[in-house]
Amino acid sequence: MTERMPRPHAAGDGEVPVFLPDGVEAPAGLVEAALGYEAALMADDLESLAEYFAPGPDTLRGDEGGLLVGHDTITRFRGRRGGAPQRRIEALHVRPIDDDHAWLAAVTAPLGGGRGLVGQLWERRDGAWRISAAHVSAPPRAMDPRVWRVVGDPLLGPTGSGPLDGHTIAVKDVIAVEGFALGAGVPAYLAGAAPAPRSAPVLDALRAAGASVRGIAQTDQFAYSIAGRNAAYGTPPNPAVPGAISGGSSSGPASAVAMGHATIGLGTDTAGSIRIPASYQGLWGLRTTHGAISVDGVLPLAPSFDTVGWLTRDGETLAAVTRAAFERMPQQRVDAVRLATAALELPALDAPALVLAPALADSATPEVTRAFAAGLDALRSSGGRVDVLDDDALVAGALDELYEAFRTVQAAEAWAQHGSWITAHPGALGEDIAARFAWAASVTADAEAAARERLAVARTALDAALGDAVLVLPSAASVAPPVDAAGAEIEAIRAATLRITTVAGATGRPALSVPGLMAGGAPIGVCFVGPRGTDLGLVERAQEWATALKHG
Repeated sequence: MTERMPRPHAAGDGEVPVFLPDGVEAPAGLVEAALGYEAALMADDLESLAEYFAPGPDTLRGDEGGLLVGHDTITRFRGRRGGAPQRRIEALHVRPIDDDHAWLAAVTAPLGGGRGLVGQLWERRDGAWRISAAHVSAPPRAMDPRVWRVVGDPLLGPTGSGPLDGHTIAVKDVIAVEGFALGAGVPAYLAGAAPAPRSAPVLDALRAAGASVRGIAQTDQFAYSIAGRNAAYGTPPNPAVPGAISGGSSSGPASAVAMGHATIGLGTDTAGSIRIPASYQGLWGLRTTHGAISVDGVLPLAPSFDTVGWLTRDGETLAAVTRAAFERMPQQRVDAVRLATAALELPALDAPALVLAPALADSATPEVTRAFAAGLDALRSSGGRVDVLDDDALVAGALDELYEAFRTVQAAEAWAQHGSWITAHPGALGEDIAARFAWAASVTADAEAAARERLAVARTALDAALGDAVLVLPSAASVAPPVDAAGAEIEAIRAATLRITTVAGATGRPALSVPGLMAGGAPIGVCFVGPRGTDLGLVERAQEWATALKHG
């Protein structure tokens, strides 16, 4: 039986068809509550919406971005998203369970086109109907502009066959793709860019091994951020932690891989831009040895530290990409380092992994410190030897010098690369990136020179302390912060995280973020920093370490 009940809703007054099984009546007040909730949603009435959802930690709301658990989490999500897309209710299907519980399915018609579906479990508490669980299915997107700038099926096919047959690549929008302009996450920069005459050699190497290009993925503006928030295009979703930032600046490739849109994220890492999104989203991510992979065709940020790297969902794929890239890259570019294909012999779990206690105490949040300590215990219980550097004071001082000198040199080089364009295009950048470049513009030549001297001293001290050992650290100082975290909070997390990540950036060492730990219900990566030129050996050994972390 179909019952038609006139009810007002946000798109205007009209009749909403309400469908029930034959002989079944809708519980009193339920349909009114459902349509009242819809009206509040369309009006972005946050106070009323909070009342419509059942209180307590067990309330659920899911959509394409993942599952939100708890009334407070759901309320916070609503407050930061700026309202829901306008829609009409086309039909409401009611399936009563008992006098105080019912399942509702609403067919929605977004004003922008398409059809969606909302499923809700309602329960009556103290005479009022409230939602205890909901799932929202929006019309499928052709492309999520937060993740992709352009996408194809494929965008570019493979040029050969090999170990990457069937794999797809999300290319960070600072790496040249033949026939497409490079945008660097900045609409005005994209508007003035010409199509690239050829792809970056690293992309050519992966295509020669059998991979195709799925598309060009978004990045933080000029890759000068580790947050993943882009003022022009939005924040790519983090499927591992719904409502949290994705991490940057390889944010688009990371999200594309985490969501299953691509199997390989091709990105860059200057100060942690691969390792941090890998940590936040539970991915594998490798920053290669500085200078080991050509950066031709890659938009520079700070050439003294810029590297190319990749993200994957598993270690086997990461190893295959690493092997393919090094085997197919011009070898004259890695004369100064040991080739990854002739990697240092590292005895599986017997190799000493050294943890810098000051970095943990001073930089990581307590929940990350606890999770990381548990990870070290898992390595030890699996037969691994985890040593602590004898001279903590030396290392702590070196880290302080490293961070301050690194950020100064990075800023000076970033301004040298992009300052002229930024000066000629006022207002083109988001507030956070504009502020970072404004500080970069203030770095004097004397300050840069002094920072380079300090950087060399700190690098020498760390090289002497580490030798050929593998350093183990948290990949980031915290789990992924909420999307609506204040700018000051993001900056504090950035400073704490960079104090850890710049160890690899400033020493030019390869660094690999491995998933396996959880902190506060969110993933946190373990970072293994190896001797220069040992990229492939590091990836291969880390697969054993990851097994130990998983079973610890």
